[in-house]
Amino acid sequence: MKTTTLFITVLLNALSTGFFFAWSVSVILGTKKVSDFTYLESMQSINKEILNPAFFTVFFGSLITLLMTTYLQFNNKPVFVLVLASAIIYLFGTFGITAFGNVPLNNELETLNITKLSLLELKNFRTYYESTWNRYHNIRTISSMISFILLLISIVIKK
Repeated sequence: MKTTTLFITVLLNALSTGFFFAWSVSVILGTKKVSDFTYLESMQSINKEILNPAFFTVFFGSLITLLMTTYLQFNNKPVFVLVLASAIIYLFGTFGITAFGNVPLNNELETLNITKLSLLELKNFRTYYESTWNRYHNIRTISSMISFILLLISIVIKK
């Protein structure tokens, strides 16, 4: 059970990290090149579509299995410490930043009727939203990567 749970934890964490990294090196770069209206409209659409079972399984599953793995590795101190650190970093740096940073911004964007905004209002909101959202995204991406690296180290020392 310990090995299976650790394997699932690493897999889900890898998928989560890969998702955030891929977003950083593709979506963010692409959206920088579109108009303010197109950017805000695209983000509204993406924010609706991301709420799906596949994303929830990876995002919440990473946290749940990290906590399970931490518990299961309690008697294996070197692995336990690494997995615990991984779980804490994912909890606060990835999950927490998303829940208390990115999601509130997404909710704020959701309530905005962008078709009724002037060009200046579109520009101002985009500047605020994009810079803040991307800052939070960078934090969660780096946190997710560190969490994943700690899990990989735990696998190596487990042997």
